[in-house]
Amino acid sequence: MTLPSDLATDFHTGRKATISREDLTAAALRLIGPHRSVSSLSLREVAREAGIAPNSFYRHFRDVDELAVALIELAGQSLREIVGKARRRATSGRSIVRGSVSAFVEQVRADDKLLHVLLREGTVGSDAFKQAVDRQLDFFEEELHVDLVRLAAADNLPLKDPALVAKAITRLVFAIGTTAMDVPRERDAELVEQLTQMVRMILRGSQAMARTQR
Repeated sequence: MTLPSDLATDFHTGRKATISREDLTAAALRLIGPHRSVSSLSLREVAREAGIAPNSFYRHFRDVDELAVALIELAGQSLREIVGKARRRATSGRSIVRGSVSAFVEQVRADDKLLHVLLREGTVGSDAFKQAVDRQLDFFEEELHVDLVRLAAADNLPLKDPALVAKAITRLVFAIGTTAMDVPRERDAELVEQLTQMVRMILRGSQAMARTQR
């Protein structure tokens, strides 16, 4: 009898005969945690967790660094989708700020290891990891820029340099998010309120600067 490819296993070694990139990223995520970053993983650890021979790893990734970059990209895509939905539901500048901040903090608290990879590797990872995180932040900034322009027009409240505003907000939220992982859950409401106020201060400052140029 022939087993389906996704169930095929080498019965002599107990290792899977076939494996996908998703299997390897899932194995890496199982190994990391609050005190273990992806940059500390070895190829053999990931292969063992995935149930494959170390050489099979190279069919999908050149090394652990490339695996880590794939995780960072996956994390960025996942979070952009979540926060993007919150922004698209917004009908005004006020609701977009609180909704986006709340969605972000909720995801931090959801034990989302992908998000933790995105937050931590930008500060403790290699240069390649930091560049991958920066690329994801650039994507966030571009999408936020589009929404800020849309809402500014809808509310008739122009912004001074909305691209720079998007950059300031994105970098602020991610900096706070990195420290929020170590803050007790009981302080989440306070965190959301403070971060919401910080973002609104950036927006109001930009609106004020735009008014002086009219």
